[in-house]
Amino acid sequence: MRIIIRTFFRGLRLVLAPVVMIAEKLSTPKSIERTPEEQAEVDRACENLALYQFRTCPFCVKVRKEIARLGLPIEVRDAQLHPEHRQALAEGGGRIKVPCLKIRRDDGSDEWLYESDAINAWLHQRFGQA
Repeated sequence: MRIIIRTFFRGLRLVLAPVVMIAEKLSTPKSIERTPEEQAEVDRACENLALYQFRTCPFCVKVRKEIARLGLPIEVRDAQLHPEHRQALAEGGGRIKVPCLKIRRDDGSDEWLYESDAINAWLHQRFGQA
């Protein structure tokens, strides 16, 4: 019975994955406008950020849309398809849960921020315009 359920959900994911990807492409918002100087400052700040995600996770899609809306060049690391990213997430963040934003602080320490709403709120507070 367990094999049947597992097979069903794997098949469901295979069917829904392209739908999620297409829906994301069609509904991703246009990025906010900044002056070249402001954008350069944002680009520098984003060098210390990395988003660990699964490509078809709806919560990850939600965070990627906010990243696109804010025009942020944040490195996206797929923890589902790349074992090295999965291992880094498990070792650094303490658990394999996505989305997770890795924030490298000025002192060299890392903060691992989980939950899409918390990540979006942090991004908006840090990079949003009034």
